[in-house]
Parts: sequence; C-alpha cells; structure tokens
Amino acid sequence: MADHLSPTLLIASPQLHDPFFERTVVLVFHHDPEDGAIGVVVNRALEHRLPEVLALEEPIDLSRHQDTPVVWGGPVETDSGTVLTRGGLSDAAEGWLLPGGLGVTRSHDALLRLLQGEAPMMLCLGYAGWASGQLDREIEQGGWLFTDLDAGIVFDTPIEERYDRALASLGLTSSMVWMQPIHE
Repeated sequence: MADHLSPTLLIASPQLHDPFFERTVVLVFHHDPEDGAIGVVVNRALEHRLPEVLALEEPIDLSRHQDTPVVWGGPVETDSGTVLTRGGLSDAAEGWLLPGGLGVTRSHDALLRLLQGEAPMMLCLGYAGWASGQLDREIEQGGWLFTDLDAGIVFDTPIEERYDRALASLGLTSSMVWMQPIHE
C-alpha cells in the first residue's frame, strides 16, 4: 500500500469519530513501510493568521500575509509548524517536493525566504504521524479513504469545503460512504 500513499490526500471516513480526525483531510507527504507516515491536516482552520503566530527575530514585513491561513496540522508537536507552499521550494534539500508544484517544509530558512516571496503558503501547527504499518491498518479497518494529491483542494478550495471536495474527487459524498473493515 505504501506506493499508493505518498504523497496523497487522506480523507477521514464519515464513520471515523476520532475527535482529532473526524471530517479531516490530511496531506500525507511521507509514507515509508519502516518509518511510518507523516502528514498535516489541511481543513481545520485556526482563528489566527500567520503574522499572529510567528515569533521572528528577523525584521520581515508580514503585511502581505495578513490573510495567510493557519491550520491545525495535527496532534503531534502542536507548537511547531509545517509550511505548505505552491511553487515555493527551490529544491528537495528544503523539504518535500510534491506533485502539482506543492512543497512541504519545516525549515526556518525556507520559511523566511517564503515570507519574502510571492508563492502562496499555509502554516500548519502540529502534524499527524503514524507508526510503521499503523496507517495501513487504519485504512484496512475502514477509517480512511485516499485520493490523488490535488493542489486545487489544498490552495484553491475554501478550508470549510475541502472535506466535501476531497470526497467529490472520488465521485462520492459523505452520505454515500459506509466503510467497513476489509477483512470482515
């Protein structure tokens, strides 16, 4: 299953009632059978905007980022950030280069460069992580669906519409989905 899950959009099954992940869309940017999986939730807006949460020592004008969203990226390390960008990473040394021109970085230097550039970006506080085999088991138990990574869902769709749009990319609505474990 690993070759199908990196990178991808992971969609919580409508029957998943985990308080952390109910109705979430997770951009999984790393999935390895030995290391596990890492991603960020892209559809849980926080009330903050980017300038409110950054504590920069460098003098950078953040006025053009007044509307840059900050989302809850997941329950792990919620005081650290992961930046998603569209066309803003120069190479793989800065993070993960994904299909559709998306980039993911946790680099402070890359963040500083992105803040001064024109590329769209989103800050995710925290991330979602799964141990080796854990995500595969959760999919087999009916907790998740997955679809191709779509930059349009991540950057062009309003945050509150991303879950329904991700399901629609599979030709589904939440009322059409009833997940049951594969091994039953």
